[in-house]
Amino acid sequence: MTSTQTSTPSARTPVRFGLIGTGWRSEFFARLARQAPEAFAVAGVVSRRPERAAEVARDWGVPTFATEEELLAADPEFVIPCVPWGEMGPTTARLAGAGVRVLAETPPAADLEGLRTLWSAVGESGLVQVAEQYLLMPQHAARLAVVRDGVIGDVSSVQVSSTHLYHAVSMIRGFLGVGRGPVTVHAQSFTAPLANPLSPAGWSGSDAPEPTATTLATLDFGDGRTGLYDFTDNQWWNPLRARRIVVRGSRGEIVDEKVTRLVDPWTPVESSLVRRQAGLDLNLEGVDLQHVSFDGRVVWRNAFAGARFSEDDLAVADLLAATGAWARGEGPAPYPLAEACEDHQISLALGESIRTGTSVTTGIEGWSDAAGTAAADGAAA
Repeated sequence: MTSTQTSTPSARTPVRFGLIGTGWRSEFFARLARQAPEAFAVAGVVSRRPERAAEVARDWGVPTFATEEELLAADPEFVIPCVPWGEMGPTTARLAGAGVRVLAETPPAADLEGLRTLWSAVGESGLVQVAEQYLLMPQHAARLAVVRDGVIGDVSSVQVSSTHLYHAVSMIRGFLGVGRGPVTVHAQSFTAPLANPLSPAGWSGSDAPEPTATTLATLDFGDGRTGLYDFTDNQWWNPLRARRIVVRGSRGEIVDEKVTRLVDPWTPVESSLVRRQAGLDLNLEGVDLQHVSFDGRVVWRNAFAGARFSEDDLAVADLLAATGAWARGEGPAPYPLAEACEDHQISLALGESIRTGTSVTTGIEGWSDAAGTAAADGAAA
């Protein structure tokens, strides 16, 4: 599904990417390049409004262009379209159709029909990756490394209460190690009072509870593999709602940072995922998460030490580095379009289940593993 760790590119050859759009997400990528110039460089940003282009050039310190053609002439290794949902699919299809490597934002299209249209246009091109970074966040990446080492045996159940929709689906699928095919989703939404003092707009100054929705859903992948989705509106920001993750396997489980497993028929043992955080107390190395260890070995390491990145920054930086390696033919595809289409297809089924009050089973699509198998079988026949 996705790698747990990447390497910083050579200081001589920072990854060069282009951006389309000048909103907050585009600024996010530009900021990473500004904080880690040895790793990343912005080839340019497309802004169709001259006044906004002037602001971006001044405030972000990057070249700006009026058209995509001008951006491509600057020779980026890949392009990141940071455009509204409705424009993501057509923009990605247009770029990939012209032979450009693309790192599309999530979701890669707004709805199921948009996903189908995009896949039909460029799905087989191999030119499109998607910026799904959650399993690259340090703690998740460390958990995934432990899972892939077989510490808790074969994983059968994943519970995620952290982020929403396709992001949470990506996490569930990644820890389960499942492919792309029919999934049965049953979702319900419940509303209860909750104080909501912090949002993207900042602190509200109010502690008055307000009606807030929580969505609970089960995802049945077959063969005894299940996911539990639990998300409260604004859970990313609200300090009154923690993030939790449970990964259950045949020989143990991971609950947040605690790993319990059976080492022989009589001996269950517990270990922890341990963070080394610089900058605490009298540590003067600067504020950085340096690594995460498990039983004395490092299972995640900060490839951008010194950049002072947040954990979300680190995940996106790892994704950019991996995309650069892929674009140069030096590494695997970090998150192919097929995976992101599957994630969003399941998240759309979740919404449909809430609206209809019934279970919804996703169908086989062009990006499904089963569709590829059927096509191969048909060709062989």
